[in-house]
Amino acid sequence: MDSNSVSPMPELAPIAEFDKSPPSPPNEEVPMDDLPPPPATISQSEVKKIKVQRSRSYDSDEHERGACEWCEYALVITLATILLIGVSALTIFWIFFYREGYAWADDIPEKQFNLHPTLMVAGFITFSGFSVLLYRICRCFRRIYVKLLHAIFHALAFPCIVIGFLAVLDFHNKKGINNFYSLHSWIGFVAMGLFGIQYAVGFFSFLLLLICNKGTAGFRASLVPVHAAFGILTFVLGVAACLTGLTEKAIFTLGSETYASMTQEAIVINAIGMSVVAVAVLVLYTVRGTGGYRLRKVSAQHPS
Repeated sequence: MDSNSVSPMPELAPIAEFDKSPPSPPNEEVPMDDLPPPPATISQSEVKKIKVQRSRSYDSDEHERGACEWCEYALVITLATILLIGVSALTIFWIFFYREGYAWADDIPEKQFNLHPTLMVAGFITFSGFSVLLYRICRCFRRIYVKLLHAIFHALAFPCIVIGFLAVLDFHNKKGINNFYSLHSWIGFVAMGLFGIQYAVGFFSFLLLLICNKGTAGFRASLVPVHAAFGILTFVLGVAACLTGLTEKAIFTLGSETYASMTQEAIVINAIGMSVVAVAVLVLYTVRGTGGYRLRKVSAQHPS
C-alpha cells in the first residue's frame, strides 16, 4: 500500500441539538369537585313560563276556573260594585231629601255638616272599596296598570276625607262643640291617620321605587303583605267610623224617641248603614284567602 495515500475519514454525524427548555411537569388530573359548576341551562318551556309570570295579571289561580267559580266571581263583583256606588248615592239622596242639601256658609252650619257624612262615605267606603277590589276585578290587566288604578282611587278618596274632616271640624267650632270626644271621632281619627300613612308608603314604595325596579324588588316584595294587611285594617276602621257616625247623627238629629219610632228618615239612615255592612262583607269575602299573596310572591321574583 502506498504510504502517501490517505484513506478518507468517515463523515461524523452532526451533534444533536438538545432541547434546553425545562421538562414539562407530569399531567395532573384535577378533581371534579374543584371544577366550577357548569352554567345552568334553561329550557324553552321554562323561558316561556318566566315570560308568562312576568306579564301575567292579578289572576292568582293556578288552575282554570270552572263555570260555578266564574258565576260566583261575577255575582260577587257585580253586587260589590252596585253597593259601592249605591251607598254613596243613597247618602246623597238622604242629604238632599231630608237634610236640605249642602253649603259652606257661616249662617247655615248644618248644611256644611252635611258634607261630612257624604264625603266620608265616598272616601272610606266607595273609593277605598274600589281600590281594594281592583286586584280582583282587573284580573286581565298587568300589575303596573292595577297599581296605577289603585293609586288613582286612593287619590280620589284623599280629598274627600280631608274636606269631610274639615267640614265637621269647622262645624263643631262654630257650634261650640268639643272635638274628638266620641268613640266615632276616635275611630275616624285613627282611620284617617292610617289612610294617610298607607297612601304615602304605597306611593313611595310601589310607584317611585319602580324607577330602580331591580334594585328595590326585594324591599317592595317584603312590604307587600304589610301594606295589604294595613289596607284591609284601614278599610274596616273606615266602615266602623261610618256606622258609629250614622248612629250618632240619627240619635242627635232625630232624637232617641223619633229614631225608635222608625220614621222614614230613620229607615233611610239604617239602610245606608246596612249597605255599608254589606259592602264590608263582600269586599272582605272577595279578597279572602291567600291567592293574592301567592301571586305577589311571583311578582317579587319576576317584577314587572
